[in-house]
This record gives sequence, structure tokens and C-alpha cells, in this order.
Amino acid sequence: MMDAMSNDADILISTTGLERTFRLGKVDLPVLRGVDLTVRRGEFVALYGHSGSGKSTLLHILGLLDAPDGGSIILDGEDVATLSAARRNQIRCEDIGFVFQFYHLLPELTVLENAMLPAMIGASWPKFRRNKKEISARATELLDELGLGERLKHRPRELSGGERQRVAIARSLLHGPKLLLADEPTGNLDSHTGQSIMDTLLRYHRDHGQTILMVTHDDDLASQVERVIHLRDGQIQPHQG
Repeated sequence: MMDAMSNDADILISTTGLERTFRLGKVDLPVLRGVDLTVRRGEFVALYGHSGSGKSTLLHILGLLDAPDGGSIILDGEDVATLSAARRNQIRCEDIGFVFQFYHLLPELTVLENAMLPAMIGASWPKFRRNKKEISARATELLDELGLGERLKHRPRELSGGERQRVAIARSLLHGPKLLLADEPTGNLDSHTGQSIMDTLLRYHRDHGQTILMVTHDDDLASQVERVIHLRDGQIQPHQG
């Protein structure tokens, strides 16, 4: 299998024995049950499973938005479970990009300002002001590449669903993340618009070598990526075919 053939230097993120259980009243609900996975640098991988399989929980843990109850996560050679909260926050801001089903754009900001938001949040105001011209140029370049060069001054309410998601993608790529995590990025869109978003991700992966791990329950989308990891009842299923 591809995981077994990967050299350590090729591996961007890997997990061993990952577990997560939620407490609902007096009942424990195991969601992840010993997940082992590996994603290589430059791969586009789909994490496929039906509702309730644990996909989003796993993605949130890989993105350092949540912590596992057991197991390990190695990201670019670092065991993130052993890092300080400050270092984890730094990695999440600088090395990981997120695209969610819902766009989470701020309605009062323009397209360009929404794309620049990670830089606004991730630095002090004086530092942001010093680097604003460079940050704006980077955001403008990304938006132009994603087909939004004429929309920089528009507000989210003036955009279609597909355009809003492309703004969210530009925002996620602003810092040049090592890993892009996409959680059902087409789930809030019709099939035609959803495919256009998938085409955007595929093109960026092809042209820039971006590592992408995408959660989906859509067979058509999963069939378009390099490798599919099947998750069922909180466990990785054996490779099929």
C-alpha cells in the first residue's frame, strides 16, 4: 500500500491509535477507535464515510481544533501532543488551512478583507500595518487565481455560494499552509457549483503541489482524488480493490 511505501521524509502527517470519546449524559460515545493514517506531502486524499463515521471529528483533531483521548499525531516531524498550547496555536495558524462546508465569511468585510483575515488575526496590529501591502498583494493574487479578481471590493452578500467558498479557499491559503483540510467543502452547494469548487481544489493541488485532506461522503468527489481513506464507525477500513 502507498502508506507502507512512503519514506519518513515524504510523510506530512500521521496518526497512531487515535481515539476520541464524547460523554452524552451518563453514556460514553466512542467516535474514533484507534485510527492509524498517513498523508504524504503533495497528496490529495479523500477521507470518505457516511454521516456519523467520525470524519469531521478526525479532521478537527488533525487540525488541532480538538485533542484526542489517546494516540499520537505527528505533523511534519513534530509530535503535536507534546507541544505547548502556544506552539499548537502557532502551527494551526501558520501551517494548517481550513475550508468548511459553511463559508464563515464576515459580512461587514470585503472579499479582499475576508481573504486577509488570517493575517489580521495572527499578528499584532503594528506588525499587520507594516506588512499590509505585502499581505494585500498575496490575497489579491490568490483571489485572482481563483477567478475573483473583479470581486475584491464586494461584500459576501453580493456573491454566489460558489464565489463565497472560493473566498474561503483563498483565506485558507493565505499563509501557504503545509496542509489544507477541507470539511465537506461542496456540501452547501448544488452539484454543478460543487464540482467547480472541486475543480478549483484539484487545479491548485496540481499547480502548486498543495497537500489536501478532504472529508466527503460524495462518491463522485472521492473518485477524483489520488487516494481514498474509508472511515466507518470510527475505524479505518481496509483498502478495497
